[in-house]
Amino acid sequence: MTSRVMLISPAISAALREARFDDDCPLDESGLRLARAAAGTLPPVSRVWVSPTARCRETAQALGLDAGSAPGPAGPAGLDAGRWRGTTLTEVTEKEPEALAQWLTDPQSAPHGGESVRALCDRVARWLDDTAAQVTGRSVAVVEPEVVRAVTVRVLGAPESAFWRIDVPPLTATELSGRAGRWNVRVGSRLGAPHGEHEE
Repeated sequence: MTSRVMLISPAISAALREARFDDDCPLDESGLRLARAAAGTLPPVSRVWVSPTARCRETAQALGLDAGSAPGPAGPAGLDAGRWRGTTLTEVTEKEPEALAQWLTDPQSAPHGGESVRALCDRVARWLDDTAAQVTGRSVAVVEPEVVRAVTVRVLGAPESAFWRIDVPPLTATELSGRAGRWNVRVGSRLGAPHGEHEE
């Protein structure tokens, strides 16, 4: 049976604007406004997952996908950034330049004490395969941008080094169709945009 999974990245928040490792900050006003404007544009779905961060929960609620009554378990969590959580990329660059360089070039590295890119990709791939095994029809998951990157890497069979080369703008949809181990992917559709129009 074919499964269809739409991954939606959260709307803009202060952490995204500041290139800060997420510390569970909420959406800002512009992000909330854009998410509400996109409500009603999603196709009917049979199941909903929402990552456990504030910005994912608030995005889902603004889109009319109430996380509190979502008919499925939580979506996969974003990357565990360890001690870098809440700091900006600039701050980490100044304090731990060698550790940051290592993390950005070695997918197995986790100098922050959290999760490596490889571990994230493996964890998210397991979630996707479990999802495909349990659910048919169309599902939606509001998830962190790094989860979308990890899914894309695994679905395309790309090297983990490609993780950092995948841009996931706020409030965009990446659509998967297929089954465990064999997926097609359509990336980067802006919510509420006419078919074929993408976020610049």
